Amino acid sequence: MEKQQTIVSFFDIQDPIISVKPLGAGHINDSYKMLTAGEAPDYVLQRINHAIFKDVPALQNNILRVTNHIRKKLTDAGVKNIQNRVLQLIPAKDGKLFHRDGEGNYWRILRFVPDSYSYDDVNAELSLQAGRAFGDFQTMLSDLPGEPLVETIPNFHNMESRLATFRQAVKDNKAGRLQKTQYLVDEIEKRAEEMCRPEQLHREGKLPKRINHCDTKVNNVLFDKNGNVLCVVDLDTVMPGYVLSDFGDFMRTGANTGKEDDTNLNNVSLNMPIFEAYTKGYLEKAKSFLLPVEKDHLAFGAKLLTYMQAVRFFADYLDGDLYYKIHSPEHNWIRTLAQFKLLQDMENKYERMKKAVQDVV
Repeated sequence: MEKQQTIVSFFDIQDPIISVKPLGAGHINDSYKMLTAGEAPDYVLQRINHAIFKDVPALQNNILRVTNHIRKKLTDAGVKNIQNRVLQLIPAKDGKLFHRDGEGNYWRILRFVPDSYSYDDVNAELSLQAGRAFGDFQTMLSDLPGEPLVETIPNFHNMESRLATFRQAVKDNKAGRLQKTQYLVDEIEKRAEEMCRPEQLHREGKLPKRINHCDTKVNNVLFDKNGNVLCVVDLDTVMPGYVLSDFGDFMRTGANTGKEDDTNLNNVSLNMPIFEAYTKGYLEKAKSFLLPVEKDHLAFGAKLLTYMQAVRFFADYLDGDLYYKIHSPEHNWIRTLAQFKLLQDMENKYERMKKAVQDVV
């Protein structure tokens, strides 16, 4: 870890670092926990994947604006232990929010949140708390002043853009896989107009863009030992979007009874108790600032993000598996089928989903 120790020297940290160890198994950034002596805070060092996040200064500025705004809200509300309730960036000695090394890699440091826990498996209670966490997160940022945040991944949840990429993949048929999958191309196209509705509503001035997290998984919420929410983490994708996308992304991942790449499609369905719990928690915190059109489209958001992910896996499969890491030649096709099965179950339960929202609204 000698290189990581050297990187630390470029940041404004007074406390001596006694060890640097790998932290977690993130798929995008490389993370390390830095331990200090005594009562000094510990830190997290990260190498930012600038192949995905191409404008690192803008990315870091987004995070600074968001965390400063949340910190002010918490301070004004008299919240205690604020250092554990919102992430804190540590500036480099030159005043920047990152350090770029001689190899062109970008590094940042954040204060480590002590005595915190995260979970990968979801149950109804965790879903309720996660809903509150992300609802509170959006509510606190609903009045962020100044210019809109930068899109750290342009068109990340833009369905029209995703469909354009998909249609090009169908046209090119680079991997020669179209013939056996044509039936699913037809199913995707049957739903295309409906799934582009949010973009149309936005153009008509009816559906606003808010500040979204854009990766609303339960493991992006930190809890204390009693199961209470501390803060939302992994803020790289915080950017403008539709609230229904954030709502839907949790349902796509957290409320799936199967795995994202389940080979047994009988395992895949929408877990309604988890859907209902997250909906209750989310709207408990967020309904005060949401417009009627946003509340009306929350259940639709679950269908949209599941459809979108099916389209993304499918496009990559047709292109010859260029984007997602695969563990077998058919891995992206397996993922596509699992997402589509989840979508079909959501379509069958759609009236129940809408009622779950209305019961809380």
